[in-house]
Amino acid sequence: MSSKTTCRIAGILLALFVLIQAVRPERTNPPVKAGNTLQARYQLPAAIEQVFNRACADCHSNRTRWPWYSHVAPASWLLASHVKDGRRHMNFDDFAEDISLKDICQELRIGAMPMKGYLLLHPDAKLTGAEIQAVCAWTQSAQEK
Repeated sequence: MSSKTTCRIAGILLALFVLIQAVRPERTNPPVKAGNTLQARYQLPAAIEQVFNRACADCHSNRTRWPWYSHVAPASWLLASHVKDGRRHMNFDDFAEDISLKDICQELRIGAMPMKGYLLLHPDAKLTGAEIQAVCAWTQSAQEK
């Protein structure tokens, strides 16, 4: 491939990259209604709340921290989709009565949450075995009350 062809391809790719920036997904944090939160429905020990804030809140609350790359397509599309999906499945700030706390424990135990892709960019969100056990013990005791 000639250098002229390489330059044209690079120019086209750069132009496409610039163009896709015009497609901006919604990155919002809806207001938190205090009476609808997980904390309002259940007594949440500080250690469990800290685990949820560190490992879950970005996708499962209305308090998402949107990093710089959430403003750059195509990463912005992926992040907005993950947050929307995470909030739809379980939102600690709009906690539905019909959500089973044991689902939280199950997702952590099988390693489905936090998602592997999230952990690549947020290694501090990785939970220890002790943290998973503590969350599971809390979910069981909270459901019994």
